[in-house]
Formats: sequence, C-alpha cells, structure tokens
Amino acid sequence: MPVGRTLDISEIEAQRSALLGHCYRMLGSAFDAEDAVQETIVRAWQHADRFEERSSVRTWLYRIATNVCLDALASRSKRARPVEDGPLKTINDPLETLPRTHWLEPVPDARALPADANPHELAVLRQSIRLAFVAAVQHLPPRQRAVLLLMEVLGWSAAETAESLDMTKAAVNSAIQRARATLEERSVSLQPSEDELSEDESELLNRYVDAFHLYDVDALVSLLREDATMSMPPFAFWLQGPESIKGWLLGRGSGCRGSRLLRTEASGMPAFAQYRLQPDGSFAAWGLIILERERGRIAAWNTFLDVEKLFPLFSLPMTLPAATPDSTGSGSSEQPGL
Repeated sequence: MPVGRTLDISEIEAQRSALLGHCYRMLGSAFDAEDAVQETIVRAWQHADRFEERSSVRTWLYRIATNVCLDALASRSKRARPVEDGPLKTINDPLETLPRTHWLEPVPDARALPADANPHELAVLRQSIRLAFVAAVQHLPPRQRAVLLLMEVLGWSAAETAESLDMTKAAVNSAIQRARATLEERSVSLQPSEDELSEDESELLNRYVDAFHLYDVDALVSLLREDATMSMPPFAFWLQGPESIKGWLLGRGSGCRGSRLLRTEASGMPAFAQYRLQPDGSFAAWGLIILERERGRIAAWNTFLDVEKLFPLFSLPMTLPAATPDSTGSGSSEQPGL
C-alpha cells in the first residue's frame, strides 16, 4: 500500500463532532459514542502515516469509526425506548428500573453536529440524531445499520460503502433496500424539517414552559396530542393520552410542582433541563426533557432521569440558586443567576 503524508493530530481532532454524531447514530448512546470516537482517534493516530489522500480526512475517519462501532456492536444488544420496549402502563403500576445500558440516550447537539456543515447537510445531520430516527436504526442489524447511515446520512455511494465495509456492491444494495423498508415500516424519515422553529412551534414551547413553571396541569395537557406518550428512562414505564398523563402529573408526578426549566438542545430538538424545588428554595437537577412535536402539538414527552451522567455531558449545572420573586417571567426558560 502506498504511503501518503503524515497527518497532524489536530487534523484528526478537528473531526471529533462529526465522528461523535456518526458513532451516536450507530450506538444509540452519547457515552458509548465518546468511547468509540476516542478509539477511532487512537487507531487513526497509530496509522496516520497510511493516509493516502484518496479521500478527505473526515471520510477516512468515518471508515475507521464505522468499523470501531461494528466491533462494539458485536458484543452488545440494541438500545430501546420505553414505548418500544414494554407494554403500556397505568399511573398506578410499579416503577421498574433497568440499567442505563438498556436505554437509548440523548446526545448534545453541540457535540454531535459539525460546525462546518452547510445548511442542507446540517438539516439532515440534525434529523438523523433525533430520538425517533436513532431508535428505528437500532432495529437494524449492525452492518445494515452502517450501510444506511453511510449512504442515507453521509451520502456515500454504494461502491464507497462496499469498499469501506468489505462488502460486495450487490450486498450493499440489498442491505440498503432492507434498511429503507424497516424505516418506512416505522414511519421514520430523514426528510429534514426547517432548521429554525416556526412561530407556532416557538409559541408551543413558550406555552409549555409557562404552564410548567405555574404547574398548570390543565394547560400542559392541552398541548398534547390525543396519542401523546410520556416516558422516563431508566424506568421501564410509559403512559399514553392526556388523561393518563394528567393523572400522573397530579398524582405520583406532583413532586415536579415548583420546578424550573433551563433551555438546551438535545438530539436535534429543543430540550429542557428540569430542576426540582428543594426545601431551602434552591433547585436540584431532576431530568432532561425532550419534547417531540407533531402538527403543532406535543407527540412525546421524554424525561431522561440519569442526571448524574447527563447534566455534565450537556455542561448543565447540577443546582440552581433560589429564585427571586421577579426572576421567572412569562415564556422564559432562562434561570436566575445563569
């Protein structure tokens, strides 16, 4: 094999965000993706003198990262969401906790979306880290998953994909057809939505924040679709429909009364860090809320409760100071002292 120029480590490190997004789509966990990216960089650095410049540095690294992820997937099961993993629950059912490694996890947009992507690329990449898409991808066998992501998300040709995965072009074409069929069965598309929130969607989020801060449960459930779901990993538990969700919020979930929300971006969507009110008037990290929206209503209310790991990942504080009387204005998700 001809030897090309030696890469500088900074050229490899510059691709970290792009690689993290790719590994997240493959593995369904930002933490596993971080590990895979680190292994990719180690392998790339060890073999940097073999880079032949027949492709870009990023393409070369994607090939290494894909194979790192395939190695990882050989020894682990797919990750899931509560709504796909078990039967519908009621508000009185016991809460069973499953290990973090069982669940699909969110990823910070800031870590997974490369800053140098053009607007169209960015729209596709953002769509491809959304919970519904990544959850659907988890149902594909590992190589089929890799083929789909390389071709549909990164835009590789069948020939490029076949070379990267040591497959025949015919096998790649067969795999992409099966993968596309699986996504269609699950009503998942990579068709990007608008990058910016529409006026109606912004209003929906503002109404949600206002209602949550006031803990106006009637106002909250009025924002839900009739088939809306609520889930709270790591609990193997999910509810469906405004009445069930209302019953939870007024009952076992009423400890959220008085909470504050802090806006962030997660898995390609607007998200909120939730902080519960403490006896001394301060607020403690409780969950990361990701709202999936559809046709002007909330279709899924996902609260990820593993704050000890997630909040540092998102560079979120673990506590907020006590609120002053005039510190939580209408429609605001900004917190006092931040």
